[in-house]
Amino acid sequence: MVYVVMGVCGCGKSTVGRNLAKELSVNFYDGDDFHPPENVSKMTSGKALTLEDRLPWLISISKHVRLWNSQGGAVIACSALKQIYRDLIETGGDVTFIYLKGSYSVLKSRLTSRKDHFMPATLLRSQLKTLEEPKDAITVDIDQSPDEIVESILKHIPFETCL
Repeated sequence: MVYVVMGVCGCGKSTVGRNLAKELSVNFYDGDDFHPPENVSKMTSGKALTLEDRLPWLISISKHVRLWNSQGGAVIACSALKQIYRDLIETGGDVTFIYLKGSYSVLKSRLTSRKDHFMPATLLRSQLKTLEEPKDAITVDIDQSPDEIVESILKHIPFETCL
């Protein structure tokens, strides 16, 4: 099984994803690492990505999901803001989405305090506007510590997966 920790910028995808992967004894991957350089440049300059920009990224992630499923699973942090993006990712095989949900004020606070990340806080409103909240994901409120978030997620994962 591949677990996709999803949500808008600043929700804690990478931190929670790393911690969850450690608990599940699987590899962690950051979806940002699969973006082509043009996408990173575009986001760094404060421009939102189009579906055309995202397609190669999503296809790459889907191909990796297939590989990771054949290797026993993984955790990836990936925004996966729209249902069509999640549908593309799922073409790679068994996926469970974990949606990290937070209020604008909590997200904005986190974004303005983080350093060394290419995603500017100015894109938060654009991401929230783009977000189609998933109906079939494990949903966790981010207004708690990363350890508490992971603990909440683990309550929704079958026990056999956690061994």
